[in-house]
Amino acid sequence: MPAPMTTPRRVAHHLLDQITGEGRLMPELVAAGSLDRLDPADRARAQRLALDTLRGLERADRLLEKHLRKNPPLTVRNMLRLATVEICMGGDAHGVVNESVAIIGQDKRAGALKGLVNAVLRKIAVEGPAAWEKLRVPRLPKWLRAPLVEAYRAAVVAAIESVQFATPPLDLTPKGDAAALAELVGGAVLPTGSVRLSTAGQVTALPGYDRGDWWVQDAAASIPARVVAARPGEAVLDMCAAPGGKTMQLAAAGAQVTALDISEARMARVAANLARTGLQSAIVVGDAMTHQGQYDAILLDAPCSATGTIRRHPDLPHAKDGSDFGTLIEMQTQMLDHALSLLKPGGRLVYCTCSLLPDEGECQVEEALERHPDLTVDRDALDLAGIDKTWITPEGGLRLRPDFWADQGGMDGFYIACLRVKARD
Repeated sequence: MPAPMTTPRRVAHHLLDQITGEGRLMPELVAAGSLDRLDPADRARAQRLALDTLRGLERADRLLEKHLRKNPPLTVRNMLRLATVEICMGGDAHGVVNESVAIIGQDKRAGALKGLVNAVLRKIAVEGPAAWEKLRVPRLPKWLRAPLVEAYRAAVVAAIESVQFATPPLDLTPKGDAAALAELVGGAVLPTGSVRLSTAGQVTALPGYDRGDWWVQDAAASIPARVVAARPGEAVLDMCAAPGGKTMQLAAAGAQVTALDISEARMARVAANLARTGLQSAIVVGDAMTHQGQYDAILLDAPCSATGTIRRHPDLPHAKDGSDFGTLIEMQTQMLDHALSLLKPGGRLVYCTCSLLPDEGECQVEEALERHPDLTVDRDALDLAGIDKTWITPEGGLRLRPDFWADQGGMDGFYIACLRVKARD
């Protein structure tokens, strides 16, 4: 019997099984080759199907529960979820149902349940789209929602959830003029200088990709390098560099950049991005905690919970449970202290995390100031185009949230602070 043909829907189903059943993250699965048998356009579609399903999982489960007397095996449930979301978001019901039944029918363990899949999805095709719109916006899991409500209030978290439920736009960082790039790709220039496309399609097919005119980077993620404000000739360390967006920003400013990361595979991607854009940086694969050197400026995008990136990575709440928060917070503290030891007198360190949790942002800076009497927060470094002064926190950092610019598609959650070591007399 020939092997089943690989299709975007079949691959999306596999991705869902791995994320919800094995706790794996989408970038890990992509790096492991889950999409390799698809052409670029189908790769994009497979990821979109899986990510749309993860965003709409709560609604899909609510619609399915009335048609299921008991929970089927996870792979069957994920097929039902995938199909339900696709149908309710306007997919061709006939094609979705037929392929979903075929996928389960070819599963050695679950094949006997193809009749159930057929029956349930035919009911969803009739009732689902109208019922879908009446359901509430899916909520974050309790392990994450509770601390966020404590930090920001329930109304803010609800606004964040609304942004995260929508498919995010694509942001590009231009190597040159933003207005020219926006005209080239049909996008809009954001207040901070990024170019945003509401619909992008296949990224590698966009104008200017092959010439290295731009790179994909969320608008919020582009701000830390702007806070560094690297000057030509300065020695700058990008301490946790992969995937390289900030490295390219620093290099484009003319700095002598050292990109450091512990992952050889991820640094290969940094090197490839530098080659495509024609930018220069030293590439170092190594442990940030043992790295030595002296730098005018350091950008530390510390390993964190990544809770600010859920609008782009809805797989995260299904692959994590918050149990690693304590370990991450301790690692951030150690990295921050070591980074400070690598600064030249009078140097500056931009500390940032793509987290919404104050323990990984505001609290880290407050505690660093207590540990290091010669450390100050440079509030003036945040005086940049597009930065709303209400985003600046009491200790002098910048708190970005997904609900900012909600009418334009939001932004990733970030915390950013510029720390300076007092020059010796």
